[in-house]
Amino acid sequence: MDQFSAHLDRGWDLVQRGDSRGAEVSARRALEIDSQSPEAYNLLGYVAALQGEFEEAIEHYRQAIALDDTYLEAMLNAAEVYIHPLGEFDEAIRMCDLSLELAETDDEVVDALLLKFDALLGKNELDEARVLCSRFPKGPFENPNHSFLVGRALYEVGSIEEAAPLIEDAAKSNPRNIEAYYYLGLVRDDRGDTPGATEAFLRSRELDIELPAPAWALSRETFEANVRQVVEGLDETLRKHVRQNEIYVSDVPGVEVVVDGVDPRALLMLDGVGPIGPDGLAAARVFVYQRNVERVAGAIDLVETEIKVALEREIRQTFIEIETEGQVLN
Repeated sequence: MDQFSAHLDRGWDLVQRGDSRGAEVSARRALEIDSQSPEAYNLLGYVAALQGEFEEAIEHYRQAIALDDTYLEAMLNAAEVYIHPLGEFDEAIRMCDLSLELAETDDEVVDALLLKFDALLGKNELDEARVLCSRFPKGPFENPNHSFLVGRALYEVGSIEEAAPLIEDAAKSNPRNIEAYYYLGLVRDDRGDTPGATEAFLRSRELDIELPAPAWALSRETFEANVRQVVEGLDETLRKHVRQNEIYVSDVPGVEVVVDGVDPRALLMLDGVGPIGPDGLAAARVFVYQRNVERVAGAIDLVETEIKVALEREIRQTFIEIETEGQVLN
């Protein structure tokens, strides 16, 4: 093996071990040998995305594609970043369409279709996403994870009975597939199998906890400070419903609340709703789940936004809508 290939191979090996900094060093050493290597730029893009540097990742992917306009892997990697966290869905769709023109195998077609599906969902174009599902090749798939991903897509467009066997098989074939167990819980819940759903949700929760925190993750103290800053910045009509001396942070919802029906991937929960003070104003304790917030945010600078959106939604659903209904009834 030549030195250039050795650096690339080592870089991807370090990525698998979670050493993004070491992988970046290997990628840059590869570029020192060949400054026009699309493979090295693709690796740099992947590493930048792992480190939460998403605009930088896109720049590296663009460079890789400029050097090789048939580089399918870089196009798909760029599409993934465009979808989340950047939310640039049209750019993602463009990359997916280019990839579909280049795809030669069923696996490559499925990869591109799955990303395009996610972009269409991001644009809330559910009808187009449903049509796209008809383009998935029939299994069995060479990549075992495709069975789950196609099943997930079918579930998202409401084709639960088609999705169920694919998701169930994925969970059985890979007992450590977190997403498969989570969606298995959703499928079972939709089918009215509460005990089965709880079992699957608890399994997904266990596996989520085992995952390392992202490299950019905040300390617990800093995260809690961010939560309190978000609460303080809420409109008064919302903030009055939060017991500001009862804000708690945890990694994920506890087993006891998951058993009671709380989504194991909930971002936060309002609890202990009741009147406080002489005016009888209803307010609640707030539990915020750091690992779940970080998963959805995908980057450090989006954490506060995700907390704010989730908190405003929960307060409105718990308090404001009820107050409005009460005013109408009166």
